[in-house]
Amino acid sequence: MAGIAGGMSKAVLNGSIPRVTVSLVQLRAGQIVGSTYHTVRQTGDLRKAEEAEERITAVASWRDAPSFTDAERVALELVEAVLSPNPFGERVPDELYARASAHYDDKALWTLTLAISQICFFIPVALIGRPIPGRNPGENYSR
Repeated sequence: MAGIAGGMSKAVLNGSIPRVTVSLVQLRAGQIVGSTYHTVRQTGDLRKAEEAEERITAVASWRDAPSFTDAERVALELVEAVLSPNPFGERVPDELYARASAHYDDKALWTLTLAISQICFFIPVALIGRPIPGRNPGENYSR
């Protein structure tokens, strides 16, 4: 699994989208699925990057928070669309894809897609294995 994780990280951190955007998107994903591990981890990464506390705490209510760029907003909307069931239509409608494409070129949009995929890859690990934030790998599982 370490090889997969390393490969995904390398692909996501290729420089085509800001690392902060990756962390914001992955924080929102952790919030949506109810993963304490992912929310604590991504919050910690954002703090290490010296991101403003206002922005970190506003991720859950990003739609009416003034501190996000338009590109960050569409990225947060995209992760919500992917992770939230929509019984009435497509999860990622053409209109959302068009707005995302207006902010991200092809490489950046695929990188954003990989950032969402990366967190989705680890969500089952976090929800089933329940790693304990702050503990070393191998010592961080409660079961």
